[in-house]
Amino acid sequence: LAVDLPADLPPVCADRVRIRQSLHNLLANALRHTPSGGVITVSAQTEAGGVALAVTDSGEGIDAQALPHVFDRFYRTDPSRARETGGSGLGLAIVKALIEAQGGAVEAASAGRGHGSTFTLHLPGMSE
Repeated sequence: LAVDLPADLPPVCADRVRIRQSLHNLLANALRHTPSGGVITVSAQTEAGGVALAVTDSGEGIDAQALPHVFDRFYRTDPSRARETGGSGLGLAIVKALIEAQGGAVEAASAGRGHGSTFTLHLPGMSE
């Protein structure tokens, strides 16, 4: 696990418990889909209106046709995974709902199978 968090990030307007829950979910997914010896990085950067917080892994990656659906309820990128072995298919939908309820957004990106994935939380900054 690598961390790249600049010291000068501006404050964000967010529920600490729900952000922690969202990050936990993204990290658990990254661990599940990254083989031993892989790398998971948590990074952040200032963006217009707030902060982008990303979890990037060197794992399995996501096919282009699956990317638009990863935040759908009960969706699994690997249909052979059962609830017992791959989760309920609700984790990313919950992350999306929690982040959007706070005025933010979430996105997924991947160059395809074998190229890892990045999930980015866009969090609004504090109003002055």
